[in-house]
Amino acid sequence: MTRGPRLPELAREMSAEFAGTLILILFGVGVVAQVVAGSGLGEPQSLGNHDSIAWAWGIGVTLGVYVAARISGGHLNPAVTLALAVFQGFPWRKVLPFWFAQTLGAFVAALIVRWDYSEILAKFDPGHTLKSQFVFSTLPGNGSLPVGTWGAFRDQVIGTAILLFLVLALTDVRNAPPLANLAPLIIGLVVVAIGMAFGSDAGYAINPARDFGPRLAQYITGYETAWRDQYGGLYFWVPIFGPLIGGVLGAGLFLLLVGRNLPEEEGALPTEPKPEYDVT
Repeated sequence: MTRGPRLPELAREMSAEFAGTLILILFGVGVVAQVVAGSGLGEPQSLGNHDSIAWAWGIGVTLGVYVAARISGGHLNPAVTLALAVFQGFPWRKVLPFWFAQTLGAFVAALIVRWDYSEILAKFDPGHTLKSQFVFSTLPGNGSLPVGTWGAFRDQVIGTAILLFLVLALTDVRNAPPLANLAPLIIGLVVVAIGMAFGSDAGYAINPARDFGPRLAQYITGYETAWRDQYGGLYFWVPIFGPLIGGVLGAGLFLLLVGRNLPEEEGALPTEPKPEYDVT
């Protein structure tokens, strides 16, 4: 196959982060649109439920990481990029470009889902209100449970800390990580587990790009309340700053509790070269 000239290194990595995050959000936001709007029109429950949402997000993470991992490390998540810059030597000059590429990928994917589900969403929620807002972005208590702004913020810190703690545990070559390039699959299962165990308080965004990109997409396509929660307060910042703080906290806790006690790499079991995996 004939290929054109390769892009510069940073442009290649940004392209991979864009593509991987796009795949993640296509599956993640797409399944929520199907379950919430499709089932809300009286379609059979075979269209899905909370478990199918959790599984589709996890599968989306796995596939997105496989798309991007060889070129960029498959972060797909600004919280992952920040934590790796703080603790793992990821170049700080690449942090903002990665964040931009990840958010743009999430934004474009959400626009595609918005377009593809336009008829169903228009029938389910003609006014583009809170009734379908959480198809694209998260809300405290998923829009109906008694959780406020700070409860949701706490949840995002905790959920993302769990994610980064396990991402580092699964990708540290000194810690017998999954072999045969299975780390993206296991990380996808981590996201499934977080969704099933920590999905109620704030919809487990655990990824600033995953929330902000689709939130911007819904705002420019008719959702006037996109930046606010069901109480009328500005909420968009919660799934941005909560995950950024939680990711650094979780990565730091892994290094404190486990990482510093692992054997030196030359004495560890032979493994594949360390990837910079993540994710959602």
